[in-house]
Amino acid sequence: MTELCASEVTVRVGRATLVNAASCRLRSGELVALLGPNGAGKTTLLRATLGLIRLSAGAASLDGRPTAKLSPTERARRVGYLPQVRPLAWPNTVRDVVALGRFAHGAALGRLRAADAEAVDRAVAACDLLDLAQRRTDTLSGGELARVHCARAFAAEAPLLVADEPTASLDLRHQFQVMDLLRRFADAGGGVLVVLHDIGLAVRFADRLVWMKDGVVLADGSPQETLTADRIQTVYGVRARVERHGVEWAVQIEEVA
Repeated sequence: MTELCASEVTVRVGRATLVNAASCRLRSGELVALLGPNGAGKTTLLRATLGLIRLSAGAASLDGRPTAKLSPTERARRVGYLPQVRPLAWPNTVRDVVALGRFAHGAALGRLRAADAEAVDRAVAACDLLDLAQRRTDTLSGGELARVHCARAFAAEAPLLVADEPTASLDLRHQFQVMDLLRRFADAGGGVLVVLHDIGLAVRFADRLVWMKDGVVLADGSPQETLTADRIQTVYGVRARVERHGVEWAVQIEEVA
């Protein structure tokens, strides 16, 4: 079992504390949703856990090894990362951008080995990009481009995947499609840590919810344990009604608290 772990992580920049003694873990076979308002520290916690930014206190590890000591290639092979901001240096074709996910495996554009090409094909098909595979990325809509970046992360086929708002800019159909892909990845033995703003998507697909506000993790547990109207009001400052009907949840936002 692969485990990515943040333990009492604190990140300070100047006098500002962006993350304060936050703990979070991701294991093979589970999908974990990280929830919280803008500015809660979610992205900073992800980057700190992956060893991409310096910790002021605490520890971050992958299977017991400090993530900050992993080489970029080793990190990329073991944890796929889909950041919130995904700039492209040049407008390549969709398929070539997806193939970037194989670079950690030694692949190069125009010289994909059979295994790399098959991984790219699977990712392109999974993200509903077959009809766009030869299109230049500068001709795509924002939602189409978001799916291209998702496919690039899937193409790496790492045992863990960390995704920062992968459903942003997607229409409803493709939001569910991406989350279904992540769910199936976890069900097949992978591990997924995903930042979401849609509580409905989170409770539909996630095994655990991690709730953050002001750089602090306020709760970590199953939807049954942590999803309450009081929690939503504390975290987001809105009044809500939470109902459960069998395995289905309904969250209705009523007014600003």
